[in-house]
Amino acid sequence: QVQLVESGGGLVEAGGSLRLSCAASGRIFSYYAVGWFRQAPEKEREFVAAIKWNDGNSMYADSVKGRFTISRDNTRNTVYLEMNSLKPEDTAVYYCAVSTLNGLYSTRPFYGFWGQGTQVIVSS
Repeated sequence: QVQLVESGGGLVEAGGSLRLSCAASGRIFSYYAVGWFRQAPEKEREFVAAIKWNDGNSMYADSVKGRFTISRDNTRNTVYLEMNSLKPEDTAVYYCAVSTLNGLYSTRPFYGFWGQGTQVIVSS
């Protein structure tokens, strides 16, 4: 079983930056990719970004392209989400999850284990 722990959330002013971390432990070898999702108050959980462990290939939601960067450190089993030029609409709880499929997917059914989430609040 894999365990995922998100960290790095907090309160930031519009235009600021935050760096989120997703640390994986346990039996992680059957999983090929890590995705970031977010859920704002009274909104459905939506895709943010994803990255493959082996080659670093990544994809982003249109709403964060050019502002967010996903990366990985395989030696630490950690995936990062660097968020720049933050907007109030980025306010949400951010979750990471792992996928057993050897590809990049933007919908929740393709992901298995999930972390507990970390809160991001962007003030105006």
